[in-house]
Amino acid sequence: MKPLKEYTIPFVGLKAEKHHFDYQIDKKFFEYFEYEDFNDVNVKASLLLEKKTTLLELHFKINGQVNVNCDITNEPYNQKVKGEFNLVVKFGDAYNDEFEDILIIPHGEYEINVAQYIYELIILSMPAKRIHPGVEDGTLDSDILRKLEELSPKDLEEKEQTSEDIDPRWNTLKKLLTDK
Repeated sequence: MKPLKEYTIPFVGLKAEKHHFDYQIDKKFFEYFEYEDFNDVNVKASLLLEKKTTLLELHFKINGQVNVNCDITNEPYNQKVKGEFNLVVKFGDAYNDEFEDILIIPHGEYEINVAQYIYELIILSMPAKRIHPGVEDGTLDSDILRKLEELSPKDLEEKEQTSEDIDPRWNTLKKLLTDK
């Protein structure tokens, strides 16, 4: 797979100052990474690259929305994403990316591809559990929600009534838990 060309920054010709790059991320960007969890993507990524004599400082910032399916109802909805990430690029003998926020590239390198960092920032900005806003406030009307409601356990009061029918020996054991 060839890296995405528009995300490659040739830093060797840049002056030692701050440089600003803007990217509009869409679904095609994620197709390159073979990531298919998103229905649609509309995210603006901005990169502030500060070139210094011995290193590069990159500050990534994303803001936008991603259309995903709800984990509970599988209904599509727009999830807002927002995030920031700082990366320091140093020069060394060999390529090394084992640190989270430090990248070491060989001395002869003249460009850096930032697509992977933008991809990871968007993925990590997503919530672990994707819940449709209509589920949280109760306004979503869905067949799946009705079925979940139908199959949910009955009230606790019904459980308490059945606990009276329990063998009395268990009640003695329950006392042991409360006698401390």
